[in-house]
Amino acid sequence: MYARSTTISGSPPNIDRGVVYVRDRVLPAVMGMDGFIGLSMLADRHSGRCIVTTAWEDSTALHRSAGEVKAMRARAADILGGPAVVEEWTIAVLHRLHPAPEGACARVTWTRGHPDRLDRMTDAFGVSIVPCLEDIPGFCSVSMLVNPQDGRATTAVTYDSREALQQSLDRATELRQEFTRQMGAQALEVATFELVVAQLRVPETV
Repeated sequence: MYARSTTISGSPPNIDRGVVYVRDRVLPAVMGMDGFIGLSMLADRHSGRCIVTTAWEDSTALHRSAGEVKAMRARAADILGGPAVVEEWTIAVLHRLHPAPEGACARVTWTRGHPDRLDRMTDAFGVSIVPCLEDIPGFCSVSMLVNPQDGRATTAVTYDSREALQQSLDRATELRQEFTRQMGAQALEVATFELVVAQLRVPETV
């Protein structure tokens, strides 16, 4: 399974308009495309940064959709008021304990490791980290997207609420630091977002 993420560094006052556009225009359009299996939108209302991710059942569907979504991506960037950066990923880990409710929030971590160790890292994440995340109060789901070419990964852990997200900080930090140390990886950035759109049919991998 594959994913395309579009990160838009927008303006905070434009977030609500952007959410409406993605929910009411983009989502219905991509749901009608062959191979579509999910869309999510994360928003940081303080910085204006938004991440829209679409998931596809195979690389053919991912690349076939590229031309069809180009105009919608440009329109979303225009509405949100910032440039768009597009990246393609392989979906390495996906696990849901239960669907995310309204008000759910996510902590996203970007890491980089050696490309040759990426398979080992994703296997270890599923075996050792996912069960620990399940024990954190308010945990909803976790996904790990990877770029096999350069060893980068982006991990999103979703919680029921902003309060649960904040209360998980110490445990999540401990798990991240220990895992990256064991895997010889580097944490590039950690950021928190509100999950503002979620329509996911991505099969579980754990």
